Formats: sequence, C-alpha cells, structure tokens
Amino acid sequence: MSLYVMKFGGSSVGDIERMKRVAKRIADKQDEGHRCVVVVSAMGDTTDDLIDQAKQLSSQLPAREMDMLMTTGEQISIALLSIALNGIGRDAVSYTGWQAGFRTDETHGRARINEIVPGRVLEALEKNKIVIVAGFQGMTNGGEITTLGRGGSDTTAVALAAAIKADVCEIYTDVDGVYSTDPRIVKNARKLTEISYDEMLELANLGAAVLHPRAVEYAKRYQVKLVVRSSFNYNEGTVVKEEASMEQGVAVSGIAYDKNVARISISGVADVPGVLARVFNKLANVGINVDIIVQSGVQNGEADFSFTVSLDEMERAKEVIRQIREELPYREVTSEDNLVKISIVGAGMVSHPGVAAQMFDVISSLGVSIKMVSTSEIKVSCVVESGKLTEIIQALHTAYGLDTDQQVFVGGPQERR
Repeated sequence: MSLYVMKFGGSSVGDIERMKRVAKRIADKQDEGHRCVVVVSAMGDTTDDLIDQAKQLSSQLPAREMDMLMTTGEQISIALLSIALNGIGRDAVSYTGWQAGFRTDETHGRARINEIVPGRVLEALEKNKIVIVAGFQGMTNGGEITTLGRGGSDTTAVALAAAIKADVCEIYTDVDGVYSTDPRIVKNARKLTEISYDEMLELANLGAAVLHPRAVEYAKRYQVKLVVRSSFNYNEGTVVKEEASMEQGVAVSGIAYDKNVARISISGVADVPGVLARVFNKLANVGINVDIIVQSGVQNGEADFSFTVSLDEMERAKEVIRQIREELPYREVTSEDNLVKISIVGAGMVSHPGVAAQMFDVISSLGVSIKMVSTSEIKVSCVVESGKLTEIIQALHTAYGLDTDQQVFVGGPQERR
C-alpha cells in the first residue's frame, strides 16, 4: 500500500461540480489500495475576491490581517472537500496548515517553513482516514497565522510528502503534465514523459507556471518523487526526478518566458574595484533580486553596466541607485520595461555545440535584437523587446524539433497557488 500526497489547485476545485470530481478522483486512488493525503488551494477566484474586498475597506493592508483573511479560502476548500468525500462514503478529515503541523518563520505573506510536525496527519492515516490539508498556510511558534506566498500550496504538498515519507507527490493542474513550452502559445507543444529536478527548477525559475521553484527545491533536497498530471483526465503525467533519460538527439527540453522583466542601466561609473559589489549589496539589503548582469567596455576610466530586476521592483531599484549617487558617482541611470526574457533549457545542451548560436539565429531572423544574454550548463536566456514574444517561442520550438502532431487540451484557467 503506497502513500500518496495529491495536490489540487484553485481551478481544480473551482466550483461544486469540480469539487465532486476531485472527491471521486481521490476515492478512485483509495480504491486502488493507496493511502491518501490531499492538499488543496482556495476555490477559483476566492483569494482575488478577498483581496478586492480588503482594498475596498482600506488602502493600507496590514500583512498580519491579510494572512488572517487569505487563509480562510483554503479552510473553505478543505471543509467542502471533506464533506464531499464523506458524502460518497469515505472517512475523511480536514486540517488547516497549523493543525497539520506546519511551523513557519514570522514573515507574513511569504513565510518559510521551519519544520513540520505531522503527528495528527499520521494518526489519521493510521485510522485509514483520507486527510485533507489546507495549502499555503502555517503558524509561527508564537501562534501567529502565516501564508507561504506565491506557489505556497505546491510547497505545502511537497514539504508534507517529505515529512510523512510519501511514495509519490502528485500535482494536479489544468494540463496533462510538463510541456516543452506554454501550450497556450504553442498548441502542439510536446508533453515530457519525465524531466530532471535541475531542468524543472530552471524552467520554474524562468517563468514556467506549472510548478513553483520552492516546491521543486524541496523535492530535489528530499528526493520526493513528483508527478505533474491533469485533474480533468486520467492521462499519464510527467515525472520529475533526479535523472531523466534524454530523448535521442534532443538538446533542448523546454522553452520558458518571463514577462515580469525590467532592465536598469548605469553609465559613467568609475572603473575601480568593488563598484559592482557596493551597488548590488545595496539592492540585496532591501530585498531586491537581480538576475542578469552585463558590464560594457571601459573608456576613460569609466564603465557602463546593466542588470535586470522584476518589473514590479524597477522603481524601487532605481530609487536605491539614486540614493547612492553621492558615494558612488555615475553619469546616468536609465530603465526599460517593455521586455521579456526567453529561455531554452535542456540537460542535453552540454553535449550539443551550437545550441545557443541557433537560438540567436532564430531571434535575429525575426528582426529582433538581443539586449542581454545569460547562460549556464543547461540553459540560455535572452532578454528582448516583448513585441514578438509569441513568434519567437513558436519559431524556437520548431527549430529545436519540439513540435508534435497533437494539440494540447487545456482544461481551464491557469491554476492558482
């Protein structure tokens, strides 16, 4: 008898009919002889609706009170799903994140899990109950309710699977698995049978929305077997594991994109040791993550350099740069915000020379200039203007031989948390 953790996102439990379908899916898994722990998100647009209501009351949204508010969405989901399961003759019990043993730090809105004490979950499993756990939430040692931030339910599921030593953690979403690129852009994207943790982590970090990076990090650290599959059908999904077998001749496994990109350029900075360290330490101290960094040539003792940040951090990053002008003189600071980062990922790139050159050729053939480039052993990222995003991804997908004859079925709106 295997132990499964099954995670269902917001669109999978978006209404009563979908809730009933999920309950049947869980019952079918139990009928196969497995023990089941289920992690769920808030129903459909519940979280967005709660945020909108809060904004109607005040422009100031205290982080603690927002965590109190936001966690109610998952509590509705777990109770309704448990009721649905009991209604079809199954013995199910629901637990909030803190009842399930999730202990976090004190950072409201984006808390980190410190430990999981899953005693109540294990006790319920010993009594042959189906356990329903609220995703996205936990509690501090001082008794304060917290939320885990974006991707929190994925993280809940994988972390819980590690804590209770589950055999498999299944992430149910609105597509059949992990695809070679966004199937909303490329209708004949290829479903991957399996993918390595490292490849999946790169894709997740680069904008692929099917799994959150924190969840993949947990899976890799604790060697949790992950399966991404659809909640709308029973097709085989994609297995995420340590080493994935590479398809013959395929150098690129997937293509990802990120629209949340801005570039900041600083010109006329003195070319002396420690300049970059001082700039990026200041940004790091206020919690701004920097992605790609490019330094231009030095002329007359002055250097220019550019870096990317998330679009929603652009103005804050520029303000930090302005504040350090007296201690670090520069001629000018500029920014661009109509950008997108497009990335190719694949473990096979190491043994296939010319992969990056092919990417550059495809982009230039569409009349698009590449502004910045970043590479690693298994990925190449290019920052370009956003106007031809769809055309670039479709052209790259074809160029790397990822097209298939079948079109992807997308079951509903993109999953939340």
